[in-house]
This record gives sequence, C-alpha cells and structure tokens, in this order.
Amino acid sequence: MTPRVAVLSGFGINCETETMAVFEMSGAHADRVHVNRLVNGDLNLSDYQIMAIPGGFSFGDHLGSGRLMGNRLRFGLRDQVRGFVREGKPVIGICNGFQVLVKMGLLPGDEEVSLTQTASLALNDSGHYENRWATLEFDSKSPCIWTAGLERIRVPVRHGEGKFVTDDPNLMDRWAESGQLVARYVDPSSEYPSASDNILPYPISPNQSWRNVAGVCDPTGLVFGLMPHPEANHSTWLGATWTREDNEHGQGEGMAIFHNAVNHVTDS
Repeated sequence: MTPRVAVLSGFGINCETETMAVFEMSGAHADRVHVNRLVNGDLNLSDYQIMAIPGGFSFGDHLGSGRLMGNRLRFGLRDQVRGFVREGKPVIGICNGFQVLVKMGLLPGDEEVSLTQTASLALNDSGHYENRWATLEFDSKSPCIWTAGLERIRVPVRHGEGKFVTDDPNLMDRWAESGQLVARYVDPSSEYPSASDNILPYPISPNQSWRNVAGVCDPTGLVFGLMPHPEANHSTWLGATWTREDNEHGQGEGMAIFHNAVNHVTDS
C-alpha cells in the first residue's frame, strides 16, 4: 500500500509544495488538502495515513504564531484529529505547523489526546526572526518513529517565535524522562552525544529554548513537531556547506525523517 499523506494548506501556510515533494520522494502519495475542505466535510482525515502541517505564517501569526490555526483544528476538526491520532497514524508539524500542534494541545500531548495546551513557543530571545542553519541531535531512547535511528542532522531554521517553554518546569522533567524532548540544538563541533539541559549560547541555540529543545513528540512517538525545516534539506545540494564537501549528489539529511514515517506506515 502506498501511504496517502494529507498536507494541510490554506490561511497562510506556504510550505506545502516542498512538504508534498519530500513525501513523494519517500514513496508516499501526497495531497494538498485545504483545511476548509476537512472542516466542511468535503474530505476526511480518515482517508489518509499521515498528516502534515507545513510551515508558513498561518493567519498572519495574529494573536501569536499558530494560535488561530490551532484553534481552527482544535475546534473545527476536533473529532477527526483525535480519531486520527487514536488510530495510530503519524502526524508531523514543521515550524508554524509545530506551533499549531503545540497551541492546539496535541504536543507534547497526553495519552488521552485531550488537546490541552501545556507548552508554548515564545519569541526568540534575539528579538527578531532567525534564518540560519542549526544542528539537531536526537534522543536515541525516544519513542518517536520519525527520528528512529537518527543521531544528528543539519537543517535551516526560519522563525520568530521558536523558544519552547512551559509554565510548569516539572513537565520538562517528565517529558525528558519519557523521551518526548526528542530533538535538541547542539554545537556542531561537539562530540556525539552532547545534548544538554544547559541553554547553549546564541546562535547555536537560535531561540534560547528551554533545554535547547528544537522538537518534541507525544507519548506514543507518532506525533512529532519541530521548529527547523527538514524538508528544506532534501538534497545534498541544499546543504549549507555542500560546496566544501566531497559528496556525491543525493538526498539531503532531512529526508530520513520522512522516510521513517512512510516506512512505518508501509511496514505496519
């Protein structure tokens, strides 16, 4: 079976084309699905095996990045989203999509899929939009199916509100213990593994997220969100240092994330 991917679009999402492309490159069939078609009942998430919320500036980032789109999904698609997750289907949110998943309460989430918000993505400490490359390190003990087998990748960040925070510091300990703080910013010159709870200096940590968090998953490991853009490193020629590296042209470091999800569905 070729997995079908619902790549959401509309209201300022603007990275759906490249998100569709990386899923197609990974062996899936990707559809651009306007959110209103799901809300109005023209389409249903149950017809898909993977859902992706791409990056962009949904609703112009009014009231905070991801807030209004998060509410649109949380209330307009509540039953569809909860049913999708409870059926064990993978979900990814990238950049603005991550902000949406956090603010609708799907991430870091809970086993009941209650859609209760417990974290947020605040303004970068730099006070401005960050557009630069970052190095991510993944928790090898995490249940996240999207990052299985990965150690590090280099990906670009493009955001103004990417600082992962919560009003209950005890939750950070719980999420860390359960492997939900799956992706962290690290110094590219450090030895693997080097993920640290101590906030790294700017710009290694481009937003000064608590514990250098770049991405999190839900307790099942099926729902994953991250601020950097893995779809933007789908080719070796898109890498920040490819002209200085003696590598044959091929798929970029970010592609492994999408291959993992497609393989998970086809092998299930």
